[in-house]
Amino acid sequence: MWEHAGRPARLRPMEAVSDSPLLRAARGESVSRTPVWFMRQAGRSLPEYLALREGVAMLDACMDPALVTEITLQPVRRYGVDAAIFFSDIVLPLKAVGVDLDIKPGVGPVVASPVRTLADVAAIPDLDPSHVPFITEAVRTLVGELGSTPLIGFAGAPFTVASYLVEGGPSKDQARTKAMMFGAPEVWDALMRKIAGISAAYLEVQVAAGASAVQLFDSWAGALTPTDYATHVMPHSAAVLERAGRLGVPRIHFGVGTSNLLTLMGEAGADVVGVDWRTPLADAIERVGDRAVQGNLDPALVFAPTEVMLQRAAEVIEAGRYARGHIFNLGHGVIPSTDPDQLARLTDFVHTYEPRG
Repeated sequence: MWEHAGRPARLRPMEAVSDSPLLRAARGESVSRTPVWFMRQAGRSLPEYLALREGVAMLDACMDPALVTEITLQPVRRYGVDAAIFFSDIVLPLKAVGVDLDIKPGVGPVVASPVRTLADVAAIPDLDPSHVPFITEAVRTLVGELGSTPLIGFAGAPFTVASYLVEGGPSKDQARTKAMMFGAPEVWDALMRKIAGISAAYLEVQVAAGASAVQLFDSWAGALTPTDYATHVMPHSAAVLERAGRLGVPRIHFGVGTSNLLTLMGEAGADVVGVDWRTPLADAIERVGDRAVQGNLDPALVFAPTEVMLQRAAEVIEAGRYARGHIFNLGHGVIPSTDPDQLARLTDFVHTYEPRG
């Protein structure tokens, strides 16, 4: 059993992964306690992560099975969370198939030659397992180390990945992306089909190696109206989730600023809809239908006094009782300057919370 800073890991090797609280909640089954994990829990705020990453570029870390394994395990050791999220990046599959891109510190993914034409799309190879042997190796090692703790596979949703390819880097307004979507629909459709195939294949590799759930991240989908999302984006996210559904694992679908899209994101094929902190969880539960939810404490609340953070966490847990299933999480990723001890207190609180009444 692992130990870190005096905190034993809460791994239960005799229990089946399929019966873990997180997978039971994702399937809408009864749980003994609310499961919890944190987006971006594998790094950024952990001193052991920062030490390991010193001098190592992000994409290099993502392609090193030993580093991926260690980084993925670090928050499980420290916090005893109910799932590990595979350490990767949404542009890693593009890098693996040969797209010329890099992740620049303080900027994000930067693409050398942005996509503009059908020929640009055709030049992007499809992904197969031979492109990512390091992923298979890392997942297999992790599954062996994690025991009964589930590993969540990871991929970027087509719209968000397309945005990086079209814009050439991060964008606040998605102007070039929308210009292609509205003005060059044949290029847009081809690009989205290409990315959907790559994302689905990337998830398939992870599940084949042992991941027991998957999450599709659509960080920039909040830039869209429901009509535009339903017309130009949802069919492609649905294609990814449909292929993932054939694998027999729960599918989590998360976007940022997507209050107006939650119903559609569920209908795209999610078993669990991730909810960011801007939407009250009770409202989100009404919108997603008969599906589990994940979320949604404001990440900034970990900087508040502990009693305030825990009171707000209790409100999230109470709201989650009315969903088909509830996985506690932050409403987005862990902020880099977060005190790891606060996340430890939050995890302990969620695990020991006793419902009111």
